Parts: sequence; structure tokens; C-alpha cells
Amino acid sequence: MLELRPNCECCGRDLPPESSAARICSFECTFCASCVDEVLRGVCPNCGGNFVPRPIRPPEKLKSYPPSVKRVGRTSTC
Repeated sequence: MLELRPNCECCGRDLPPESSAARICSFECTFCASCVDEVLRGVCPNCGGNFVPRPIRPPEKLKSYPPSVKRVGRTSTC
């Protein structure tokens, strides 16, 4: 089950579960589309993998499978 992390690890932008701007790598590192395209150039700084759009969980499933509330950020700059 995807965590659906709540923010971009680079700029801190909020990425709610319904956001079409969220991008994830195979380890669920989560970044916004702007940071992926303009800063990271499509390569995850944590694992070196690529990014794909994060799936949007149907609203009726969010009650049983809520998104993560733990904000994740990088200790170094992006």
C-alpha cells in the first residue's frame, strides 16, 4: 500500500492525496512535478531511480487507507 506522503521532499510543497503534481520513485520518495522536472531532471536524488506520477487513491478508500501525515524532507539541498 502506497504511503501517499504529504509533501515534496525538495521544496516542502503540500501534495494532498488527490494531487496530480505528485511524483514518486520505486521507493516512494515523493517530489512535486516542478522539482522533478526543473531541479532533479527526472532522477531521484535518494536512490537514482526515475519518477512516475503518483496514483490517486479513490476518496472512498481514504477512510480505510489514509495517507501518511509524516512529512519527509531532505537533509541536503536538492
